Amino acid sequence: MPTPRLLIIGLDCMAPELVFDQWQRDLPNLSRLMALGSYGRLESSIPAITVPAWSCMMTGRDPGELGIYGFRNRRDRDYHSMAISDGRAVKFPRLWDMLGEAGWTVVALSVPGTSPPYPVNGSLVSCFLTPSPEVPFTHPPELGEQIRGWLPDFMLDVPNFRSDEKERILENLYALCDQRFTLAEKLIARDRPDFCMLVDMGVDRIHHAFWKPMDPRHPQYEAGSPFANAIHDYYGHVDQRVGELLAVCDPDTAVLVVSDHGAQPLMGGICINEWLSANGYLTLKAAPTEVLPLDKVEVDWSQTQVWGAGGYYARIFLNVKGREPQGTVAMADYEALRDELAGKLSQLSDPIGNPLPVKVFKPQDIYQKVRGRAPDLIVYFDDLAWRSVGSVGTGGLYTVENDTGPDDANHAPLGLMIFHDPTAPRGGQVLEGAQLYDLVPTLLHRYGIDAPAGLRGKVLIL
Repeated sequence: MPTPRLLIIGLDCMAPELVFDQWQRDLPNLSRLMALGSYGRLESSIPAITVPAWSCMMTGRDPGELGIYGFRNRRDRDYHSMAISDGRAVKFPRLWDMLGEAGWTVVALSVPGTSPPYPVNGSLVSCFLTPSPEVPFTHPPELGEQIRGWLPDFMLDVPNFRSDEKERILENLYALCDQRFTLAEKLIARDRPDFCMLVDMGVDRIHHAFWKPMDPRHPQYEAGSPFANAIHDYYGHVDQRVGELLAVCDPDTAVLVVSDHGAQPLMGGICINEWLSANGYLTLKAAPTEVLPLDKVEVDWSQTQVWGAGGYYARIFLNVKGREPQGTVAMADYEALRDELAGKLSQLSDPIGNPLPVKVFKPQDIYQKVRGRAPDLIVYFDDLAWRSVGSVGTGGLYTVENDTGPDDANHAPLGLMIFHDPTAPRGGQVLEGAQLYDLVPTLLHRYGIDAPAGLRGKVLIL
């Protein structure tokens, strides 16, 4: 058997149009994998966000089944109970757990949704949500000491990547990337695992920090910036590290390169709570004189039917009688109000009056099950080109900036996948209609392992 039998290189947020089209000739290792294997765009989960997308990809379950609808989720039915969901929220086995059950030794490095670390049949290093390297971040625990010996300044993420310290962010990005790939190389050499997976968060972080100087489509494009090539050069560096990692694997190792979603320029923000307030759904006790998060102002819940949360997409919550503490919406009116909101949101325009494409999803329509406290509606503004801003006191419906710090990019619903198995080359097969839910059933089928019941995806012909 080759070592590893299967290598998965996760590149958070890597954009298919940059790899497949714009920069393909500058990415020799990824291009070679494409030419010899299968590749295509990969539809993300709804929502197309790191948390929950990687957990959806690795379990074959959707956000409704996981009960994870974003980085932050409602802990209870109180009005201000949003909290970060860590790996303990994922109640289903992930691909490496299934392979481990089948006797494979596994290595899983920094895959989002793995903090805190938990036992696997091999080694696990937890993800960017780990508070610091001072808390346990590995299984087995002693692996942490080994990592500190190999990589004394081990990083779990780029600190404060939404800031104006561009030189420092760039330096941190390369360090983070190099550490992940070096760690994978060392653990493959040391442990000879059957399966190895790593995720580099640097691709996502560099998009958020450096898209403006790269893309003339960006409304705040920075022509002639010294950072004009920052993303291009980083993609080239990642490509080089992919080649170096493959060089320490056996010639017959199968490799999957995958991103959880894509990226695009941030066109602006839609202030969802300002809209709800202007349309009579949300009532504040006093209008704020400055920009504030909704949980920092007094809401008159007895006069409020609906409120929203910001992020890549808008989450709409109804103030339901018997469900929320001061509910005003009778269950008999619930569906009609959801439909009314969907209809009105679909009429939104951009700041100069052009229609803004809006997609409004009901969780019950798009998920196999709906667990936890899901939003009542999930709203995409122009396929995520516009983000949702939850703050109030902005003085209008539109913003140009993100309300959580400087930000150049938004997510896009299509990520990418490239798969090459040297024992069964496919000669540049282009995949159509692939979804991230397809990866677990496809890989289990490929290796003759029975899939758990109820997986969402289909088996791809790779």
